[in-house]
Amino acid sequence: MLVEKKTVVVTGASAGVGRAIAVGFGKRGWQVAVIARGREGLEGAKQEIEAKGGRALAIQADVADANALMRAADQVESELGPIDVWVNNAMVTIYASIADIAPEEFHQVTQVTYLGQVHGTLAALKHMRRRNRGVIICIGSALAYRSIPFQGPYCAAKAAVRGFVDSLRSELLYEHSKIRLTMVHLPAVNTPQFDWARNKFDRKVAPVAPIFQPETVADAVLRAVAETPREYWLGHSTVKAIIAQMLVPSWADRFLAKSGKASETSNEPSDPDRPDNLFEAGRGDPGAHGRFDNRSSLHAFPFNPGLLRAGVACASVIAAAAIVTLMAAYVANSRHKRSSVVMARIRRPQGSIGRR
Repeated sequence: MLVEKKTVVVTGASAGVGRAIAVGFGKRGWQVAVIARGREGLEGAKQEIEAKGGRALAIQADVADANALMRAADQVESELGPIDVWVNNAMVTIYASIADIAPEEFHQVTQVTYLGQVHGTLAALKHMRRRNRGVIICIGSALAYRSIPFQGPYCAAKAAVRGFVDSLRSELLYEHSKIRLTMVHLPAVNTPQFDWARNKFDRKVAPVAPIFQPETVADAVLRAVAETPREYWLGHSTVKAIIAQMLVPSWADRFLAKSGKASETSNEPSDPDRPDNLFEAGRGDPGAHGRFDNRSSLHAFPFNPGLLRAGVACASVIAAAAIVTLMAAYVANSRHKRSSVVMARIRRPQGSIGRR
């Protein structure tokens, strides 16, 4: 009897987080379709997946091109079979003050980082809706909740993805669909993007500490496929950033105004002539890791904010019940005191009235 293998599609899979996610699925025996712009990185990902025991299909496509992703999805279904999971991961960013970013640069970040996830989701839905099953994972960021300076287009794109996902989730619920939709919001991750991203500063850019290895993201995505929570907030730094934005946004504004540039750049001078991947694919095959291995952790817990909301709800119910109990006790005590005063007056001897 043949056992049908599961199939996953990962966009932005030639390097970084997408590469680690694709390899993570491959290690577990999945059929993995990897999509990216760079041919060398795609071939490297394909070889790594197959070396780990998975089957790989490399498709060179730009997520900014909706038709290209539709064709890629058709190719996956034709060559590997039904798509069980689709992971939207591709992104580009630019480090600069907003006033120094050209309109076409804003447009490109939006096309890849936001619309790339929309296009991927539509391509997945085209096939999943016919079967009424499947899981779509959108890779988000703590920056989808709490924007930071000098990455305005990227922060805006990730926030837009979150808005899109929330809208789609409600529509799927309205349709009683069995397709599951999850966002995994990331902390700083040690990937090649810090050497690929367009940088208008005179120093090399760096992730905001603490930094985590891309394999931690892969583990969280695999867990999300199994558990399909509404969201995962990966790592304590993501949790702190989101909660700070919810509770003290003005304080966070001032803190980032003071620390933002220093925390996002290193002491090393940047090369103004180096190529970047904003409009073209990154060169070569750098793999999943960036240059921060000695500062990166392999352990980041995927926190389910649904548990926090449930905890807050339970605490609110308990607090409300305690308040009601205390008020009831107060009222009962007041009534008892009034009754005692009335009884004392009734029992007072008549001769005592008017006595001096």
